Amino acid sequence: MSGRPVPCSPREIGSLFLFEKLSSEQLGRLCAAGRVELFDPGPVYAEGEPATCFYVMLEGTVVLSRRVGGDDVEINRTSQRGVYAGATQAYLGERVPQVYTSSLRVTEPTRFFVLPADTFADVVREWFPMAVHLLEGLFLGSKSTQRTLGQRERLLALGSLSAGLTHELNNPAAAAVRATATLRERVAKMRRKLAVIAEGPFSRDDLAQLMEVQERTVERVAKTSALSPLQAADREDELADWLDDHGITEGWRIAPTFVQAGLDTDWLEEVAVSVAPEILPNAIGWLNYTVETELLMNEIEDSTTRITTLVDAAKQYSHLDRAPYQVTDVHELLDSTLLMLSGKIGDRIRVVKDYDRTLPRVPGYPAELNQVWTNLIDNAVGAINGAGGEGTLTVRTARDGERLLVEFCDTGPGVPEEIRDRVFEPFFTTKPVGEGTGLGLDISRRIVVDKHGGALRVESVPGDTRFQVLLPLTAAPAGTDAPDPLEEPA
Repeated sequence: MSGRPVPCSPREIGSLFLFEKLSSEQLGRLCAAGRVELFDPGPVYAEGEPATCFYVMLEGTVVLSRRVGGDDVEINRTSQRGVYAGATQAYLGERVPQVYTSSLRVTEPTRFFVLPADTFADVVREWFPMAVHLLEGLFLGSKSTQRTLGQRERLLALGSLSAGLTHELNNPAAAAVRATATLRERVAKMRRKLAVIAEGPFSRDDLAQLMEVQERTVERVAKTSALSPLQAADREDELADWLDDHGITEGWRIAPTFVQAGLDTDWLEEVAVSVAPEILPNAIGWLNYTVETELLMNEIEDSTTRITTLVDAAKQYSHLDRAPYQVTDVHELLDSTLLMLSGKIGDRIRVVKDYDRTLPRVPGYPAELNQVWTNLIDNAVGAINGAGGEGTLTVRTARDGERLLVEFCDTGPGVPEEIRDRVFEPFFTTKPVGEGTGLGLDISRRIVVDKHGGALRVESVPGDTRFQVLLPLTAAPAGTDAPDPLEEPA
């Protein structure tokens, strides 16, 4: 969209931060090659269009936004004179896509100095040849380095998570296999016991009553509640005594199964009333197998549910079925990460979740935030293990003004003050050689600060180290402060 042309003053152009060191001749050339345009409130250019111009604001108010799904999300709004945007990478030529990486609009009549992209590229190359070479090297080299290091760190995290997930999946899978084998044995015994009952001198009414008792028993097992060890022992003794008094052999062996199923002497009295005395021993044996099969099926169900939960957590963690950028619940992300890392955390570390569930969902990149949680939890676990292996990891969420706080607190030895300012530097690590890359916190900082416009900080004293992530509640990834570019390089 074009604005209305207005006179271009070399003096006014020279007063801008970007051009204040140029000579009068250079300023004259800029005014001759470019133009000053006045834009009424509305769009200036749209994301994805060919980047044809370089814009420097003389006066007014500009808003920069990016598309997220089907929405335009505001990432910067400023009235600071001299901010610039548009074809800022024109000097790189075809090595990067020359399109606008965001949309620019103005909210009041606004004047821009507008320079065609080709002219901007020629001027930069001609006037600052050494700077262009440096910028090209820094831009392209840093992108390659970031990509390589990011992939390396993600692979290391994936390897650790895969090992933990394999361990976590193996336990319920092995339990399901054991329960299935035992269930097959119990079902075979049930068939044999049923054959004994069927061959006995029992009427059809007797068998019908037995089936009815069996159904009621299955319902009772499904509603069982856990007892304390002392309560369970007392009930086993009561059931064993009742069984002995009623001529049931090996009552001591049957009683624990009934107790595990939540059955008591009142239930046994109901059984005794429901069936004839001569059928009671066989009925109790038959019901014992019924209870065992129900308990085994419950165990199989719990194990397979655990496997499904772990698979769902892995899916949630990686966000394989989600858009890369979306409004998300950080508590879901934290829970999936903690579950994925539960094997590594172990039983000696107590995990406390201090969540503020009233917090709103926040915009962000879920898979990358999960990578941040992984790095911070891994560091906390490492710190606790280094101090003896026992301690507490507290994960807390809270509101901090217009930002959401996610805090990871550990009871490890702390971060010494002399190195506290260096922990976010790339390749800096306190772990032994071969155990750490020194990239986890650097990548976490890039994700939180550069991609989400948030903050990452650390507070530490011995026994209380807190890594705090602050995410904007409503803002999308922020750009840099003026008079720097309104948008970051792609």
